[in-house]
Amino acid sequence: MIQHKSSNSSSKGWLTRLRSGLSKSSRLLIDGIGELFTKHRLDKVTLKELEELLITADLGVETAVKLTGNLACKKFKNDLTSAEIRIALAEDIVEILDPVAQPLRPFGHKPFVVLAVGVNGSGKTTTLGKLACQWTSEGMSVMLAACDTFRAAAVEQLKIWGERAQVPVIDKPYGSDAAALAFDALLKAKATASDVLMIDTAGRLQNKTQLMEELAKLVRVIKKQDDTAPHATVLVLDGTVGQNAHVQTQVFREMVNVTGLIITKLDGSSRGGVVVSLAQSVGLPMHAVGVGEGEDDLHSFDARVFAHSLMGISE
Repeated sequence: MIQHKSSNSSSKGWLTRLRSGLSKSSRLLIDGIGELFTKHRLDKVTLKELEELLITADLGVETAVKLTGNLACKKFKNDLTSAEIRIALAEDIVEILDPVAQPLRPFGHKPFVVLAVGVNGSGKTTTLGKLACQWTSEGMSVMLAACDTFRAAAVEQLKIWGERAQVPVIDKPYGSDAAALAFDALLKAKATASDVLMIDTAGRLQNKTQLMEELAKLVRVIKKQDDTAPHATVLVLDGTVGQNAHVQTQVFREMVNVTGLIITKLDGSSRGGVVVSLAQSVGLPMHAVGVGEGEDDLHSFDARVFAHSLMGISE
């Protein structure tokens, strides 16, 4: 499970980091909603302006229309405040996010094979490193495979995380066949009775056809050893790209059977609303969100905590 140790201090620490990470997004919404509701009225004009604000915050058109439509149907007191609006929005956002909030749990297969996909720079390698640290701390044996063989920096970065997590990293010389590397890594993971094998992949979209063929070949080769693998194909998305995350999701779903999402770099973005937009329109499991570079800065997705943090509501 992507999760911290169950202590009040660690939970509070994560909540503080998430709020801080989403501060750009929440400040945009807090200020915008505050300006809209200075007259304490919820009329058609105000609702339209609110819809535009939500779109600006990257919640997407479909989600913005849904949320403002829900607000229009609610009954508020005459002395309506912006805080009440944010609370009502947060409640509706929780309903959107709850069905997709599904932590990634390696179970049912040994080794449990995780295939990480996404564009270069999305945070795939760092995410796998964080997962390796978290899962080894829970007593799992983990192995990493550096299958982005055309980016030396990705291999070196994964090795650094491997040292930090004290887990083996399987790699081959620059330019080696990624599928062959994945095949060998799975052999070794089986031989060592590893609980989890995580495979880092290339993410070059300049030549979509080539990347598609490479990923398809990698999956075919893995299935020669285990026809149920990969057991999770996780798309890692950079939270700073906003609505472009929808395009990336569509592209990678055409290439592989994406089973879930992890959103990274929310700490550098005013576009945290895209998480809600993705949940509304795509509906894939949301495994985790990341708000920093440290191993403790990736956490299982919690719908209520995220919605409240996005709307600047104190727990």
